[in-house]
Amino acid sequence: MRVITVNVNGIRSAERKGFFPWLTRQHADVVCLQEVRAQVDQIAARTFHPRSLKCRYLAAQKPGYSGVAVFSRRAPDEIIEGLGWPDIDHEARYLEARFGKLAVISLYLPSGSSGDDRQAVKMKFLARFADHLRELRRSGREYVICGDFNIVHKQIDIKNGRSNQKDSGCLPEERAGLDTVFDDIGFVDAFRVVEPRKELYTWWSNRGQARANNVGWRIDYQVVTPGLAEKVQAAKIYTAKNFSDHAPLIMDYDVEL
Repeated sequence: MRVITVNVNGIRSAERKGFFPWLTRQHADVVCLQEVRAQVDQIAARTFHPRSLKCRYLAAQKPGYSGVAVFSRRAPDEIIEGLGWPDIDHEARYLEARFGKLAVISLYLPSGSSGDDRQAVKMKFLARFADHLRELRRSGREYVICGDFNIVHKQIDIKNGRSNQKDSGCLPEERAGLDTVFDDIGFVDAFRVVEPRKELYTWWSNRGQARANNVGWRIDYQVVTPGLAEKVQAAKIYTAKNFSDHAPLIMDYDVEL
């Protein structure tokens, strides 16, 4: 099973940069997109709905903002839109596709970089989402949670961690939230199963020459239940072409979808 996750930073922009022809060549079983930033009627053209994949978009109420999607080779048995949190769900940050005892989630965690108010929203989301993750662990399903968490976990996941530790995405309390996800609740950072030591990133600032100099952050994850951790076969961050300020994370699992 091949799973791809990427923050496209606007699906229409990514489409103009060649995202969909590239995606078709990847032969993915499931694709999770974040920051789609389009209403459904704006992406009705066939271009945005690859023939080989069943496509489900979830748009935010605010035009040009947030939004997630899940594409899958097999039609899901069930789709869950949102977390049941009215204060968050209007931003379209959570889409879950269930395939029998396996489920794949496209998640776009709030950013706190715009100011204190949004940072407070982000921290509240983290705390509530931890409770949701505990419920997922109790469900008996295997989960792949794909998405832009907007947080680096360890020092290895950011080029300049020391100089960024007062910035949203690298704050100690945010990183502690990921400690809870992995150490307390028991989910697994699938990328680190096969790449435990490499300093590889999935996002680069548009400022300066961050991407050219590989001054990046690894904030895009595939987070899995323990039963899937032993099924991880390979991981790749695709950087040959830029579709957005994030790079696609491609992972293969020894699992039948």
